[in-house]
Amino acid sequence: MADHDQYEVVVGLEVHAQLLTMSKLFCGDSIAYGAEPNTQVSPITLAHPGTLPKMNKRAIEFAIKLGLACHSRVMKENYFARKNYFYPDLPKGYQISQHTTPICQEGYLKLRTNDGEKEIRLNRIHIEEDAGKSLHDVDPQYSSIDLNRAGTPLLEIVSEPDLRSSDEAYHFLTELRKLVRYLEVCDGNMEEGSFRCDANISVRKKGDSKLGTRVEVKNLNSIRNVKRAVEYEAKRLIGLVENGESVLQQTRSFDANNGTTFAIRDKEDADDYRYFPDPDLAPFYLDDEFIEAIRLSIPVLQEERVKKYTSEWKLSEYDANVLTDEKDVSDYFEQVVKFTSNYKAAANWMLGPVKSWLNEHNKSISDFPLKPEKTARTIALVDAGKLSFSIASGRLFSLLLNDPSKDPEQIATDHNLVQQSEVNSLEPIIDEILHKHAEKVMEYKKGKKGLLSMFVGEVMKRSKGKADPRVTNEILLEKLKS
Repeated sequence: MADHDQYEVVVGLEVHAQLLTMSKLFCGDSIAYGAEPNTQVSPITLAHPGTLPKMNKRAIEFAIKLGLACHSRVMKENYFARKNYFYPDLPKGYQISQHTTPICQEGYLKLRTNDGEKEIRLNRIHIEEDAGKSLHDVDPQYSSIDLNRAGTPLLEIVSEPDLRSSDEAYHFLTELRKLVRYLEVCDGNMEEGSFRCDANISVRKKGDSKLGTRVEVKNLNSIRNVKRAVEYEAKRLIGLVENGESVLQQTRSFDANNGTTFAIRDKEDADDYRYFPDPDLAPFYLDDEFIEAIRLSIPVLQEERVKKYTSEWKLSEYDANVLTDEKDVSDYFEQVVKFTSNYKAAANWMLGPVKSWLNEHNKSISDFPLKPEKTARTIALVDAGKLSFSIASGRLFSLLLNDPSKDPEQIATDHNLVQQSEVNSLEPIIDEILHKHAEKVMEYKKGKKGLLSMFVGEVMKRSKGKADPRVTNEILLEKLKS
C-alpha cells in the first residue's frame, strides 16, 4: 500500500480564457455563442488563399488589463508566431499564437489557503486564436466540424508549478475566474467553453527539489473536475512510483463519469511545433501612454473592496467577501449605500431577500427589477420603525417587485402595512391578550419569563404583523410588572 503522506503533488495550470471582444482575433467575424454551425465564418476564418489577418486591438487591451491586475511585466515589443500542427478543426493547419513572445511575463495570483495567503506565480499570459470544434455525436458515421469558434481570441494564462494540492488548484481557478469577470475580459463560463483548463501534474517525495515527470490532463470543463482530476492523477502517479514503474510524459483526458483519466498521446515538446514568426502579421510596439490608459481603466478589485467594507463600513469579513464575490452584486450594493448609512442593514438585504430572489429566479443582479434607491428607501422604512423587517422583506418586497416604479412608502400605506407604534392603538390589543391568557400571566409573574415572546407573538398575530415589536415589548413589560 502506497504511503501517500511521503509525497507531495505539484500542479501547474494552463487556463484558456475566451475574450469578450465582439469579433475574432484576426477578422470581423462574430464570436457570439450559440449560432448555427459554420455561420460565423468568412474567407479569413476558412484560410482561403490570398486572405490576410488583421489584428484585433481590443484583444491586446484585454491581455494588458489582465496582466496588470496580476502584477505581470507588460512586454512592449511583441509579435505573433505560427504553431504548426495538424488539427482537423484548424483550417490553416497552424495556430497563430504568442507562445514564444508572451505579451505579459511573470506576476502572481494571491490565494487564501488553510495556511494563510499564498502567491501563485505566473509564468506568462499570451494571446492566441482558438480552434474550431469537432462534434462526434451529430452523425453516426462521421465527425462533424463547426468552425464558428475558429479564430476566437484567447488568453492563455500559465502558472508556475506552485500549487500543492487539488484544493489549491480549485481555489486558483476560482480566483482567476473571479478576476477575469471583474475585469470584464472573459465571462468565465466553463459550460460554454469560454474558460477552459489543462492541468500539469507530477509527484515527488517531500523535501525533494527536483520535479517529477509530469502528465497533462486536457480540456477540463469545470473547476470541480479540475480538483477531481488532480486527486486521481496524484494517486495514480504515486502508485506508479511506489511500484517502481516509469511515469510517461503523456497527454491525458478526464472521464467525468467515473472520475478517472486515460492516455490520449505521448506529449509533444515545444520544438515539435516548429514555431516561426508569422510573415503576414507585423510586430507591434506598446508605448507607456497606451499601457497607462489601460491601467487606469481597471476597476476596484475584490481585495480592496473587502478592506473598505470591513474598515470603513464595519461589516464582517464574511459579509464583505460574499458581497464582493461578484462585481455586479458589489456594484449594486455600493449604489444602495449611497442612499443609506445603515451598511449592515443594506448587507442583510443583499444577502437575504435580494439573494433569495436571484437564486429562486436563476437571475443575475442585472435582471433585478428594483433600483438601488428603492431598496435603500425600503431599508429606511424599517429604520424609521414604520415597518418591521419581516413585513418589509415579505409583503412589501413582493409588491415592489410586481410594480418597481412605485414608491415603497406609498405601497406600504396603500396596503395598510405601516406598523402600529402608538401606545393608544396597541394598548387595547395587549390588554385583550393579557386578559385572554390570564393563566399565562400568572406563570410569567412566578418566573416563567420566556412567555414574553409568546405574548409578543399573540400581539403580532392580532395586529396582522403591524405592531411595532419594540413598542410592544415596552408596553408588555410595563403591564406585566403590576
